[in-house]
Amino acid sequence: MDGEGLRRVYEEVLAEVDAGGFGAPPEGQLSAEQIVGHLAANDELMSEATEAVLAGSPFAYYDLETIHRPQVDALVAECGGLDGVATLLRATSQKLVALVERLGPAADTPVDTHLREGFDLVVDEPLPWGRTLDLHGRVHLPKHLAQLRMLRAG
Repeated sequence: MDGEGLRRVYEEVLAEVDAGGFGAPPEGQLSAEQIVGHLAANDELMSEATEAVLAGSPFAYYDLETIHRPQVDALVAECGGLDGVATLLRATSQKLVALVERLGPAADTPVDTHLREGFDLVVDEPLPWGRTLDLHGRVHLPKHLAQLRMLRAG
């Protein structure tokens, strides 16, 4: 996914966050604050991986979907709730998009990738970093956008 495509997906997510009015999540699901905190934390990891690719350094990327709820809760508390984590997500997403725009041919660099999107997508192998970024923009972000929309509808 190119930088412009990724930017558009983030704009959709952030517009949904700005619209607000989220209800409580179903039992065991993430709240709006936790979703946004998760995305910001994940952006930071993806930015680190992208910086490593640009520098020619080895890196492994682990999506934190299932292992970091306590850290996300701490991040939400540190940021003061939804408005604060939304501000953080704006900054982390802008940084990631700017890095993606610099990738060029380095997007083909294999990165040891470990991610899980429910039962639909499981990756535990080296992937070209551009492919992982593509999955982020086409699968990961839309999944969380749908979750945010459900929290408003519910």
